[in-house]
Amino acid sequence: MTKAELVDKIARDSSITKKAAEMALASFTAGVRDSLKKGKKVTLVGFGTFAVSRRAARNGRNPQTGAIIKIKAARVPRFKAGKALKDAVK
Repeated sequence: MTKAELVDKIARDSSITKKAAEMALASFTAGVRDSLKKGKKVTLVGFGTFAVSRRAARNGRNPQTGAIIKIKAARVPRFKAGKALKDAVK
């Protein structure tokens, strides 16, 4: 499902305009992004949890030359599906 298809579904299901649905989706994604940026997690009961985890520094390899390169530590977003979502997908 693309973003446009999701906006269409939100607009149909909520009986609102596509513009309002697009604004609601943008607000949701901005809220999740801002919370994760601050290091907080976002939990939607039954759906899942968005969180930030640390990826340790490690050595990698350049596939073209085979040379070893150092990859810096990083903070990365993670999503863990909730029980209701897992059960729905089975």
